[in-house]
Amino acid sequence: MPQNKQTNLGIDGFPRPIELEKQINANIHTLFTSPTGNAVLTYLKSITTQSIHGSAVTNDVLRHVEGQRYIVGLIENRMIKHERNKNG
Repeated sequence: MPQNKQTNLGIDGFPRPIELEKQINANIHTLFTSPTGNAVLTYLKSITTQSIHGSAVTNDVLRHVEGQRYIVGLIENRMIKHERNKNG
């Protein structure tokens, strides 16, 4: 899809209208700043970005874990992006 003024390449690498991108960021922010959402995000970080693997980790396990970390990173970055857009 060619990019124009109404289309933005999202942080997930998918092109979509800017307003839809902002709505996704707002939805994720609303969800994960609630008490329950925050608890879920804390849990997800504990099993992904805050977890380490030893040198004996297999390539398949490492790829799986990195995919999980990528998703948690997307959630956190969308929350940050929403805050930035809201505040400035």
